[in-house]
Amino acid sequence: MTIAGESAGVEARRQRGRASELRRQADEAEQRAGRFEVAHRTEAETARTLAPLAGIGYHLLADRRWPGSSTANVDMVVVGNSGVWIVDTKAWREVAIDNDRIRRGQEDVTDDVARLADLAWDTEKVLADVGLAPGEVHAVVALAGKKGIEARVASVDIVGTHDLIGHITRPKARLSPRRVDEVLAAVISHFPVMDGAAASTQQVIVPQTVVPRAPEPQPEPVDQDELDRQLLDGILEAPIEEWMASLDPAQAKLVRRSFNGPARIRGAAGTGKTVVGLHRAAYLARSTGGRILFTTYIRTLPAVLESLLERLAPEMVGRVDFVNVHAFATRLLKERGIAFRTPGREAQLTFADAWNAISASSPLKATRFTRRYWEEEISHVIKGRGLTHFDEYADLARVGRKHRLTVDDRQAVWDLYEAYSAGLRERGGCDWEDVILLARDALREVPLDRYDAVIVDEAQDLSCAMVSLLHSLVGDRSDGLTLIGDGQQTIYPGGYTLGEVGISLAGRGVVLDVNHRNTAEILEFAKQMVADDQFVDIEGVDGAGDSVSAVTRSGPQPGINHFRSRTEHDDALLARVEEVSRLVGTGRGDVGILTATNPQADKVIALLADAGVPTVSLKNYAGKSSDMIRVGTIKRAKGLEFKQVLLPHVPAKLLADPPLTESESAKERRELDRRELYVGMTRARDGLWVGVR
Repeated sequence: MTIAGESAGVEARRQRGRASELRRQADEAEQRAGRFEVAHRTEAETARTLAPLAGIGYHLLADRRWPGSSTANVDMVVVGNSGVWIVDTKAWREVAIDNDRIRRGQEDVTDDVARLADLAWDTEKVLADVGLAPGEVHAVVALAGKKGIEARVASVDIVGTHDLIGHITRPKARLSPRRVDEVLAAVISHFPVMDGAAASTQQVIVPQTVVPRAPEPQPEPVDQDELDRQLLDGILEAPIEEWMASLDPAQAKLVRRSFNGPARIRGAAGTGKTVVGLHRAAYLARSTGGRILFTTYIRTLPAVLESLLERLAPEMVGRVDFVNVHAFATRLLKERGIAFRTPGREAQLTFADAWNAISASSPLKATRFTRRYWEEEISHVIKGRGLTHFDEYADLARVGRKHRLTVDDRQAVWDLYEAYSAGLRERGGCDWEDVILLARDALREVPLDRYDAVIVDEAQDLSCAMVSLLHSLVGDRSDGLTLIGDGQQTIYPGGYTLGEVGISLAGRGVVLDVNHRNTAEILEFAKQMVADDQFVDIEGVDGAGDSVSAVTRSGPQPGINHFRSRTEHDDALLARVEEVSRLVGTGRGDVGILTATNPQADKVIALLADAGVPTVSLKNYAGKSSDMIRVGTIKRAKGLEFKQVLLPHVPAKLLADPPLTESESAKERRELDRRELYVGMTRARDGLWVGVR
């Protein structure tokens, strides 16, 4: 039985329910509209706040499309000499930041912030195609109306809008105007304008105003060779320290490359291995959140590299430890409380005693050998590997040493080694090889869990024991150990292979083959020094050096200048210093005078001082720009570059044809000395002068 009026009641309830739903939808729409109005006001406020940046060379791209999305947008992308800044404005009133988490009231909004970090990370990968180094793309959350807030969450900077301009302009200018233009074109392509209605309100910012602008056309493709040339031209006239920190696109991609174990980056001189290692150290410190060790054989290079890191990634200073391998070993022993005496004259005196005790009939005193040859045999071959039994030495391949030794010869060497070791123990002293071995053994006993990655520059100059020590810090973990170097630039006797250390690269090797540093003329001139060179690379392969596929610049022809007297030589040297110091784009601080020995360097410094020319010794050079000639040995110049290089007092015999009859030991020494000369020549970017007497 139907109750009268029941259908009308049902309809009334339905309509009321519908009205309630419509009110709910209206409330939600009102709330969304309110949020969009707030976003509009806050984003417009941010745009007005940043507008003055356009007046000092920055480019502001407002309301761009989020890459890969058809609806999401990016509030603002700023491109300028301090890098690329992706800005997202938030109208969050109650914000609390603690332990890398951020809350808006009671809501944890860390994931929202992390999305912006992911966008910056992806953008960094894209911009590597134009040579932008990792770390130059920054993600920023701007809190509307806030001031005095400076925090970091998930690698995103959190700042108030009132502090935004100072935050963006605070880093030192690291991109040249030409580089900014190239990066801007890539940013416009990566962040397209919004479609439809959004595009109709597309805006760019100019000083003091906000004006509508039609969507920008996509940039036309740029020829890669032309692009590479343009990227280099922008910094040719800058101080040499800025040049030393720049990357090309291929190098920028390599910085970010991940390896699933120990890796090696090699290449001929001038291909940018050291700068790749430097940027990679900053990248790994940033991406892992941990500490990175950057080490090398040369004592003075770490200070230079740390200074360059301050220039290219100041926020990573303190997260990368720059220290040469001997200093690292010394610090470790002191931390562990392991007693040792810092090597001094005891080692020299002890070896002299052991040498003088050998009879004149010993095979070690044959005329084809020198005392120095056997000193190097002990330090680089025996102690460099940490050999403790004669049987180990009797069968050793002796990588890098050309003269074959009989079993009797080796027994005589081993006897000399044992006499030397016993003498050191009696004196209570040690040599630098002992310091390395003590540190290696200390790490084998108690590992050190301090570093997420280790980068080794000029790895070919290290000994087996040194590489073993450094490998033990990170093992075979992904991106843990990166070895950088070039076997062609080995300037120390002896050698090793990675197989001896137990390191397998398993295809994780990369070869850089484009020379940006030297002119074609300088490179061709220097290659004469190593044209017939043969060596065993640390990967265990016989080679004659990596080839170069391209040289990007040309310049004047270097020349060899012969002089009959020291006075004539020194007068010409001073004249050359004066000449190159007057070249456009070259200051005294861009000039390097490199010698074979420290006494020669000291004499050059004294000569320039008498002439009123300021100098800085490479012993004290720390990578800072200054108006002083750099003077030092070629060994200390490894990893460095100069616009102009002068090589004084080069022995004529090094440039002459080899003798018709030459012992294997003399041939080895000659090849090492010519390789060293090659290293010195290839430090030159624009000009090379060689003085022979």
